[in-house]
Amino acid sequence: MIAIDAAGVPDRPLRARLAESLEGIAPWDEQERAHLATAAEWIASGAPLYRTRKPDVPPMHLVSYFVALDDARAELLLVAHRGAGLWLPTGGHVEPMEDPWDTVMRECEEELHTEAVPSAVSGRSPFFLTVTRTRGHGPHVDVSLWYVLRSEAGDITSFDEDEFEAIKWLPLRQVLAEPGNTLDPHMHRFTGKLMAALAR
Repeated sequence: MIAIDAAGVPDRPLRARLAESLEGIAPWDEQERAHLATAAEWIASGAPLYRTRKPDVPPMHLVSYFVALDDARAELLLVAHRGAGLWLPTGGHVEPMEDPWDTVMRECEEELHTEAVPSAVSGRSPFFLTVTRTRGHGPHVDVSLWYVLRSEAGDITSFDEDEFEAIKWLPLRQVLAEPGNTLDPHMHRFTGKLMAALAR
C-alpha cells in the first residue's frame, strides 16, 4: 500500500529516505535505541508524518531540531522558547512532503537569520533522535531528528523574537550542569552523545 499525504501525493520515497536516515543513527543509549525502533515502526506503518493543524493534528508528527555548535569554543546555542517555556535547540515542524534537512535550512534562515552549514559531526544526516510527548496546550508526540550545524558565536547576531525571548551560547559541560527541568528533556543526553563524538 502506498501511503498518501494530505495533498494526495504518494510519500513512499520520503518514507524510505527517512527509514534510511534512522538506520544511520548510532544509538547513544537504550532510550535512543527504543526511540529509533518506535520511529521506524511509525514510519513503516503508513501513519501520517506531518503536522497539518496546530498544535496536535495528527497527534504524532515529525520535527527537525538543529543545534548550532561552535567547535573552537566547544559551545552550543540554545534559545528561550516562548511557547515551551524551556531552553531548547532551534528547530521546527517538517512541512508535508518536505525532507527534514530542507526543514533545517528553511528554519535556520527564519529563526536565526543565517544559512545552515552542516557540521563535520554528522553532515546533513541526523545525529540523534527522540520521541517526546509535549506539555502544555494540545499535548502531542514529536518525533525529532536532531542535526548539528557548524557555526561561530559571532555569526548569529539576530533571531526570531516572536518565537524566542533570548538566545545563549553555553559550553557543553555547562549544558550538562543546567537543571533538567529548564531544558528540552533530552538535552543532557544529546550533549553527552555530542561530547563523546567530538572526543573521538
